[in-house]
Amino acid sequence: MGMRGNIRRDKKHRVLRAGESIRSDGKYQFKYHVNGKPRFVYSWRLEPTDKLPAGKKPCLSLRELEKKIGYDLDAQMDPMKKNLTVNELVERYLSTKTGVKPNTQANYNFVRNILKKCDFGEKKISFIKTSDAKLFLIQLQKEGRGYSTVKTVRGVLRPAFQMAVDDDILTKNPFGFQLAGIVVNDSVTREAISREQMRQFLKFIHDDNCYCKYYEVVYILFHTGMRISEFYGLTLHDIDLEKRIVNIDHQLQRTSDMRYIIEPTKTNAGTRKLPIKEDVARCFATIIEDRAAPKNEKMIDGYTGFLFYDENGMPLVAMHWEHRFNHMVKRYNEIYKIQMPNITPHVCRHTYCSNQAKAGMNPKTLQYLMGHSEIGVTLDVYTHLGLEDAAAELHRMEEVQNARQEMNRTKDEAI
Repeated sequence: MGMRGNIRRDKKHRVLRAGESIRSDGKYQFKYHVNGKPRFVYSWRLEPTDKLPAGKKPCLSLRELEKKIGYDLDAQMDPMKKNLTVNELVERYLSTKTGVKPNTQANYNFVRNILKKCDFGEKKISFIKTSDAKLFLIQLQKEGRGYSTVKTVRGVLRPAFQMAVDDDILTKNPFGFQLAGIVVNDSVTREAISREQMRQFLKFIHDDNCYCKYYEVVYILFHTGMRISEFYGLTLHDIDLEKRIVNIDHQLQRTSDMRYIIEPTKTNAGTRKLPIKEDVARCFATIIEDRAAPKNEKMIDGYTGFLFYDENGMPLVAMHWEHRFNHMVKRYNEIYKIQMPNITPHVCRHTYCSNQAKAGMNPKTLQYLMGHSEIGVTLDVYTHLGLEDAAAELHRMEEVQNARQEMNRTKDEAI
């Protein structure tokens, strides 16, 4: 009788299991513990076959929820962590990223702001399926976000969800798919310009009364392939005109809050001793000779003696040079009927790389000069050579073969 008195039943006289109870409002409740702390789940239905009370939102039955919790507990998962929202998961992930560069931190903040402004950021991670992840990225692009932005957002979400998998919060990463085929890559490829276009552009700058003062800079960028941040980070101590070597072991950056900082090169391979030809050395000599240094040279993280300064005595940065390139191209196209494509400092770098590949430079040598960390990045330039390049190379090989045959014929006749 005592035992029968301890048995609890619902209104349908069904026996309630341990941990199950009914609240005063008629909702079923199940109590369990995780790490000694009580947790609760609720439902308006005890079994899946129960009818949902009128006016109540659809939900899993209590017994279904119990099975779900039982699976999680058996797998040593904390079911409450599944209630993390996407925004909370991203914050958890980003808190593990310490010592990142300012530009990287700016990208993180950019993604944070995007997620905070959309419904997806408030969704619980346990409910995110692969199709949800794909549809979210597709929606971003439909709303006008560029491919690079979508790629950046996914670049944070994918490792964040992978962290949840590694922490046994989730069993699968919904962002573990390839981006190709999901969103359209509408980014504009920064193509190299031809040798003739490079010559024409350099001649225009050289002869122009306004832009001739930038000629040496543009010439150097076209003939060294330096990253613009490496170039404007150079100091007088980095340039050895006697040995014709430029030391590249840092880059200058200006953060979003207008702080100037010195950072390591983009990759470990970016740190290099760059040999320069006589024409490039002359350009550096001209820049050093014409250098207008402020009365009190600014020291940034122990570095001083930068090549170019603005009117406030601060070193020039990428924005300054990008604006100047834009103005030079615009002026060129106002004068000449045959238009010049968009030219940026990075186009100069890509042009240098393409020109050296076309000239037959060894890929490993070119990888070193460019400061590429992976040979695949360098080889990608070779794979993008076109029909004219292939025809020219075949013609060159044919001439070499003909020359060898002529030499063999001459030797035979001499014998």
